[in-house]
Amino acid sequence: MRLLDRYLLRELLIPLGFCLGGFLILWIAFDLFGQLQWLQEQGLSVANIAKYYAFKSPGFLILVLPVALLLAMLYTLTNHARHHEITAIRAAGVSLLRLSVPYLAVGFFSSGLLFALDEFCVPHLEEVAEQLFVPHGKLRFQSVQNKPVKSLHFVNAVSVGEKRHWFIGIYNQQTGEMIKPHVDWDLPDHSFRSIEADRAIRTNGVWTFYNVRGFNNRSGTNFLNQPVPQAAVATFPEFSETPEMIRSEIVINDQHNNQSATHSANIPVAQIYNYLRLHPQPEPVMRAWIYTKLHGRFAGPFACLVVVLVAIPFAAASGRRNVFVGVAASILIFFTYFVVQQFGFTFGETGKVPPWLGAWLPNLFFAGGSLWAIARVR
Repeated sequence: MRLLDRYLLRELLIPLGFCLGGFLILWIAFDLFGQLQWLQEQGLSVANIAKYYAFKSPGFLILVLPVALLLAMLYTLTNHARHHEITAIRAAGVSLLRLSVPYLAVGFFSSGLLFALDEFCVPHLEEVAEQLFVPHGKLRFQSVQNKPVKSLHFVNAVSVGEKRHWFIGIYNQQTGEMIKPHVDWDLPDHSFRSIEADRAIRTNGVWTFYNVRGFNNRSGTNFLNQPVPQAAVATFPEFSETPEMIRSEIVINDQHNNQSATHSANIPVAQIYNYLRLHPQPEPVMRAWIYTKLHGRFAGPFACLVVVLVAIPFAAASGRRNVFVGVAASILIFFTYFVVQQFGFTFGETGKVPPWLGAWLPNLFFAGGSLWAIARVR
């Protein structure tokens, strides 16, 4: 790496570290202040509280990394401009594009880090954080992903010829055990089968039902039901549903039915794909919503790269500007990005625009404007 690249990276990473650290301290302080009374009542140890915020910190990092990177970029470039360093670098024959290479590298790395954290680390760490409070009976820390689900009904519509309807009395999401399961499905020969059991669990990739009874119907009517012999234990290797697929059904339906005022792509890609395996052809309303979420999972992390592109034109300006100009600009840009993002998600989830456009709208808007500004730089 050239000396210039190392210098530019150092000048960026130092304020970026301060921004991330400052945001993290503020978040912990405000959150802790809001829950201090409950923590005192429960007598939680300092170690458990520290573990909780340690496990929750990556989730907060996902929210603040783009704005912290934008703030650090604008602060750094404004500071360079005040001391005419950018002018001197460009006068030495270094183009604006070559000067931006270390910043673009940080943007690509941050985008990849953001996606990896959001997809693989944060969901697991948040569950671990919630479990720290289970012994203390704090139910509000438990998400829908950890609660037993009563009267669960879902359909596996992967294949029309083998469409299965599941009715489950109680489903334990932590163990994958079903209480009072009932399954109806169509067989390839156009016959119909129905079974029910006291409980069921998936082991070694196969669903095992206990105390099974049911019937077959060759004609597809209820008048010619042929009871099948009752069995203490029965396995059904043809049942392709997995606990992960069932969990995605629960989480996605819960979020779709309880949408908040703001829109975010907070469903992991794996859960979305599991849901689409059960519902390859979702209804139009659900289709627009779920595919906007899917595109949002990939569009969100690229905000880090977009903020770098937004900041690069600031490197072309010269003059003794106040560093607070960069701070003010970052706040305005972030607010505008947030507003455009909410409009994009709303239009995408309601089907007014294609899902991909709704999810990528803020990135396309700001990246296009930034590339236009960069092209105009002399």
